[in-house]
Amino acid sequence: MTLFQDFGITPELITILAIDLTIAVILLTLMRYLQGWSVSVNSSKELAERDNFAFGISTAGAVAALGIVLTGAITGAAAPSYLTEAIGMSAYGLFGLILIKFGRFLHDKIALNELDKNQQIVKGNVSVAIVDASVAIATAIIIRAVLLWAEDLTIDTFIAIFSAFAISQLMLVLLTRLREKRFASRNQDSSMQQALAQGHTAVAIRHAGFMIAMALSFNAASHFILFNPTAYVTNIIGWLVFSIIMLVVLTLLLFVIKKLVLARINLADEVERQHNIGIAAVEMAISIAIALILTALMA
Repeated sequence: MTLFQDFGITPELITILAIDLTIAVILLTLMRYLQGWSVSVNSSKELAERDNFAFGISTAGAVAALGIVLTGAITGAAAPSYLTEAIGMSAYGLFGLILIKFGRFLHDKIALNELDKNQQIVKGNVSVAIVDASVAIATAIIIRAVLLWAEDLTIDTFIAIFSAFAISQLMLVLLTRLREKRFASRNQDSSMQQALAQGHTAVAIRHAGFMIAMALSFNAASHFILFNPTAYVTNIIGWLVFSIIMLVVLTLLLFVIKKLVLARINLADEVERQHNIGIAAVEMAISIAIALILTALMA
């Protein structure tokens, strides 16, 4: 016990961490079953009997997303009481779960308005599932950043968190529309969403990389915007302006860096017409890597 105390690990802290872990496991389990309930299927049958890879990918994205959000709720510091810790962890966890589900709902209805995402996943469309999982993870990265940015457990705090969340969803839709416009310009006005519905995995992987990269760059805003829970308008304007700036910077950087890293390769032809998953995976890796570096530089 003395050795643990030397590292600042006390019985009280161990108890609090046990409470956090227990609540996290309960919420992760709930998320797994919510995936089935949301599309009116039995999750166990989809995963183990039908071997629905698309449903598995979508569920994996949801579970990973909730795990990311929970890391923003777990501080590792001792709360005033065990009850306070349990309430705080449960409140942030449930709020994060609701925002993830709400974010996916908004993305389905607004960003992916040309297809029925749930129907595509039940049918086993891996491409749509990849995009769905990336939306959940991108949303979670943003929620985590906002949870770490916010302080205390008040109504104003939740309003501030939801304000940043709303801006992030707007940016994800904007990013999707920009990618769709570029896809159409290079493919005789073809629809990127219809390409996804037809199982275009390479396009899905590349698009997933862009969305996760945008979420990571959005994360940098929390280092520059001062938390003021009652400054509703200022918070919204701050997140909106900074996220637009980061999206522009990220887009320009990716354009230049992909030209250098993937020199002498026609990315549009390889990914969009030849369905080259390998090139798409490299593009995804570059997008996420640059976003991570950009975020670290601004931390």
